[in-house]
Amino acid sequence: MELYNSIIEKVDGLLGSAQPKRYDYNPAKCWEDVGGNQLVMMKESAYELGGDSKPAVNYACVTSTDGFADKDEILVYGKDLNQIKGSVSFARIVIVKVNILDGEGEEDTEPLFRAIQDIDFVKYHVYPKGYMIRSSSDSYREQVRVSKEAVRKGITFEQVGNSYISQYKKNPNIVAVKVIFITTDDADYAGMRADAKKTRDITMTLSKILEGMATDCHSCSLREICDEVEGLKELHFGKEKKEFKG
Repeated sequence: MELYNSIIEKVDGLLGSAQPKRYDYNPAKCWEDVGGNQLVMMKESAYELGGDSKPAVNYACVTSTDGFADKDEILVYGKDLNQIKGSVSFARIVIVKVNILDGEGEEDTEPLFRAIQDIDFVKYHVYPKGYMIRSSSDSYREQVRVSKEAVRKGITFEQVGNSYISQYKKNPNIVAVKVIFITTDDADYAGMRADAKKTRDITMTLSKILEGMATDCHSCSLREICDEVEGLKELHFGKEKKEFKG
């Protein structure tokens, strides 16, 4: 799966000048999960990630290529949760390495797409205590309200990142997960937002291909993304050829 590789290759250039703190995945260090939606009232909050109209971006990219996410780890660019004093810009980027092969050793496209859907849904199934997440798929935002109690208890991105990875690792097709948290002022949040949109466009186009979209490229509303992303058009017509032979 190389459809998202061009986006992944750009990530390092968007993160600003800060040197990251790196943490290996440790399931024993997951932050407490409340198991469902929670409400952190304003009077209970210490601050908001992406609050006061600051940028707040989230997206996840999938790959099977070596070198992008070869082990489970958490990277933190900027201040950690126990260091922040007020609203800050925020982004969370996830790179997921998968391995889904058919009986001939080739990537099996439809199970792979189901895995991509499952990966996208993970963000709706992680509920760290005192870490209230508000996501919008239309604007690619992920705004977080952190409670005073969570800050007092020492919540960190390492612990929250472990919680996310633990949820991802429930999928047996996932080989490794890299979770990146960004709170720096000089990161390129506009660039991240553009890549978040492109990520969603690729996933939507892949969905349409698997649903059997028409092969008339001139009349297709997804032509632009298909032309731009290497592998989408080949996947489309490769699937059509396979179905014709069948």
